[in-house]
Amino acid sequence: MTRPAVRSRRQALHEMLGLMGLLVGGSLLAAQGGQTLPARPRAGAATESGAARPRATARVPLRSEGLSALDRNLITAAGIGDQDMVARLLAAGATARAADERGRSALQAAVQSHHVEVARMLMLAGADVNHKDADANSPFLLAAASGQAEIVRLALAHGADLGSTDRYDGTALIVASQQGHVEVVKLLLKAGIAVDHVNNLGWTALLEAVVLGDGSTRYEETVQLLLDAGADANLADREGVTPTRHARERGYKTMVKMLMRVRGH
Repeated sequence: MTRPAVRSRRQALHEMLGLMGLLVGGSLLAAQGGQTLPARPRAGAATESGAARPRATARVPLRSEGLSALDRNLITAAGIGDQDMVARLLAAGATARAADERGRSALQAAVQSHHVEVARMLMLAGADVNHKDADANSPFLLAAASGQAEIVRLALAHGADLGSTDRYDGTALIVASQQGHVEVVKLLLKAGIAVDHVNNLGWTALLEAVVLGDGSTRYEETVQLLLDAGADANLADREGVTPTRHARERGYKTMVKMLMRVRGH
């Protein structure tokens, strides 16, 4: 995005919020609601049998009662990464923990748009890194799934729940391993997250790194990190297929060697 485009969006937000007069009467005009955040990133891969990943159970949207104009505007400003606007809104009384109709908070909006400094500001203001929206997304889980290591680091420092799971009952480690986000995996393992948690698809972080990865270097490193952390190389999926067998069937020779070194079969 070019610099002029950024200025244009911010100017548009200022106009929308009625801030040309700067916090008239201590309140702002309500901004239009932002888009809901996506659920867990798509795997884009099927199991060996060719079956697609099961659909998650639909959730009832959360409701926000009495969401103020300031709070709604904070979510909008956080989503476009306007640090100055976020600071002004917080100073004017916006609530860092407020959420919209689908449970989306300003911190979630900032994380989805990869605005690290805004996320940092909101956490310091008391935003909840574990708050989940209607799709069971939380800022912590979203950051892990999208490979935002700095936000994951911040979330861990602000009380991230290592046992928190997404709508597939997957931990932050599982979603990070699925995407091969090496730095995030390192942070989570160092923090002591459970390495062999099984989600409701019957998969562990190790299985997801093998089955849903592409066998590239980052997935090889992810597998090695998990094994070094004590992941069970023989913990099979629901069909009884082990990580080693999955790796062998996909032609991932380096992974097969890694798994066999720890007596995987």
